[in-house]
Amino acid sequence: MGTFKINGGNRLKGEITPQGAKNEALQVVCAVLMTSEKVTLHNLPDIRDVNFLIDLLAALGVKVDRAGNGTVHFQANNVNIDYLHSEDFKKRAASLRGSIMIMGPLLTRFKKAYMPKPGGDKIGARPLDTHFLGFTKLGATFDYNNKTGFYTLNADKLEGKYILLDEPSVTGTANVLMTAIMAKGKTTIYNAACEPYLQQLCSMLNSMGAKITGVGSNLLTIEGVSDLGGCVHTLLPDFIEVGSFIGMAALTQSEITIKNCRIDMLGRIPDTFRRLGIEIEFRGDDIFIPTQERYEIKRMIDGTIPTIYDAPWPGFTPDLISILLVTALQAKGTVLLHQKMFDSRLFFIDRLKDMGAQIILCDPHRATIIGLDRERPLKGTSMSSPDIRAGVSLLIAALSAEGESTISNIHQIDRGYQYIDKRLQALGADITRIES
Repeated sequence: MGTFKINGGNRLKGEITPQGAKNEALQVVCAVLMTSEKVTLHNLPDIRDVNFLIDLLAALGVKVDRAGNGTVHFQANNVNIDYLHSEDFKKRAASLRGSIMIMGPLLTRFKKAYMPKPGGDKIGARPLDTHFLGFTKLGATFDYNNKTGFYTLNADKLEGKYILLDEPSVTGTANVLMTAIMAKGKTTIYNAACEPYLQQLCSMLNSMGAKITGVGSNLLTIEGVSDLGGCVHTLLPDFIEVGSFIGMAALTQSEITIKNCRIDMLGRIPDTFRRLGIEIEFRGDDIFIPTQERYEIKRMIDGTIPTIYDAPWPGFTPDLISILLVTALQAKGTVLLHQKMFDSRLFFIDRLKDMGAQIILCDPHRATIIGLDRERPLKGTSMSSPDIRAGVSLLIAALSAEGESTISNIHQIDRGYQYIDKRLQALGADITRIES
């Protein structure tokens, strides 16, 4: 699986550019199935989850041409639907949660889809009800076989409907949206997710000939079309990487410039880190984080301890709660973090407590962090990465810690962060990858 060995305590310096957005990539790569014409995607991140999904599409019969530097050409003009019944498909699709988003494109174009129960991070319950309730509203029927673990979808005819989603799920919205593109008539999706990556998917589909309005709001209207054409699409930078680098710079007392951030699309991310007292300077489309000896958590107006929680866009993304938590470890003051969406995402804090962090886990969703205020450093230790975001949080903690740390199970980090060890080495980090 591989291990990172980190000698912490070094202050980093330099420039780093965020990779293409992982969460957008999983959506737009699935969308190439909706046309027989050529689709070119630029700025795709070279990470495990995205590469696994591309390999899955190639096994399904999609022509894939990797042109290098994040550019990949796709053409789904010879899709082998029978492959969906194979053991190979079951193995591949079950290992990646993002594979669920091939169901909408397959259903709208081929009127049927099959999918094993998808995998992904073990961060709590992640139900798929939103997807299937949307599919059935549009006219599909589905079945789940407990013995084989397969979902089956069929749709002789898809018709536009008014759909009120039970939750503003990003992947659920994406799947239902793609299913509605070629449904007959008008579809209205209310309580839709409106994250920038979902906006990007809508922009890509519209460039292919779809008719989607209301993009950026929670009310999407889709006028059905008969088919879609090809397109060229460029992905946004990964905002979770941007937030990770902000937190890393603060905790390690480093001076870092994060390049090409698309600041206009970052929403609450910069201001939420500012609530921890972190200085953030915008320089054009770059973010400059100066060296800070100390930073202090800002109290509420009435002087009480602040609570920071995640929420659907334009609220603070749940994918950065782990990063925010580790960043607060050396702040002055106390903060309560409330992770509302997943009930297992905070369990990694035991590793941080072993390093000397002061954290009280109130319940599966809430943790109180009492900042150390640089009175003593974190101590290096041996850890294992439980999921993508917790893994990078542990890596950030290790970079700031005194002494040597090892992090095993780093394939979890590789799932979401491209060449992270080499990119951190370029900033001066003492990090070594040990292959096992």
